[in-house]
This record gives sequence, structure tokens and C-alpha cells, in this order.
Amino acid sequence: MSDTENEGGCLCGQLRYKTTAEPARVTYCHCKFCQRATGGAYLVEPIFPHEHFEVIKGEPKTYDLVSSGSKKGVRIHFCDNCGTKLYMTFERFEGSIGIFGGTYDDPNWFERTPQNAKHIFLNYGQKGTVIPAGMPTFGEHAALNDGTLVEPEVFDLPKVLGHD
Repeated sequence: MSDTENEGGCLCGQLRYKTTAEPARVTYCHCKFCQRATGGAYLVEPIFPHEHFEVIKGEPKTYDLVSSGSKKGVRIHFCDNCGTKLYMTFERFEGSIGIFGGTYDDPNWFERTPQNAKHIFLNYGQKGTVIPAGMPTFGEHAALNDGTLVEPEVFDLPKVLGHD
């Protein structure tokens, strides 16, 4: 495999996927859905154009919901045997695939820098979560539904959520 070709899959091995590029961007999402979906404080979500993603083994099941943030459809693709959520597709961002980053065989293969990553939905973040200094952050989405960009807040020092 090349540096940009990376594979991942579910817990039981029934589903496998590969990506063939660097992520277009990386989103750390602190919304309630992502907390519930991961069982953690946030989702690390590398985003890829559809043409750089392929399911290479199995056929995922899907679950559709409407995002409480954007009011747009989100489709979760998961293993019906072990329950692992692998990736999402979006009505709002047609042509993009959001990977559940922890499902990669090597979840540390991609870079996370202030130039390619951001933290969103900090208004819903769990107490004690540390946000690194220098990263673009947003209380909710980074863009409004009409595409208008929201100005990020960047902390000079690490920020601990729930502690002012």
C-alpha cells in the first residue's frame, strides 16, 4: 500500500474499506450524535471525496437520520453483525464520505493540523475535554446551511471544556 492508500474495517472483519488519498479535511465533532455514535467525547472524522473511498469487502447496512444541527439527512453505514459504524454520507455535503477515524487499521496515519482540521460543536462538548491551542474551533457548524462561513475561534492556550 502507498502512504495515501489505507484500509480499515469493522470489529468482526465482515466489512473492509480503503481510502486512496489524504483526507480533504479532518473534523473533530463534539455534537451529541457523535458522542452517542462513538461512545466517546467526540468523533475524529477524516473527510474524503467519494472517488477516494471504496468498500472492498462486504455490504454495509445503513441507518438514516436528520441532523439536529443542519436539519439535513445523514446516512450511517455500519456492520449488521458486530454493529461497528464505519462511515457516513451526507445530504449537506454530497459526494463526501466521513470516516469513523478509529476504524482504520492505523488510525494515526493521517495528519491533524490547524491547516486541515477543526473542532465543531464545542457548545455540546463534554466537560474536561482538552482542545489544543491553535486549532480552529466552532460552537456549532463551521458554515451555515446557505454556505456562509462562520468565523472560527482559536485558543492561544489549550482549552478545557466546562472550565472557564
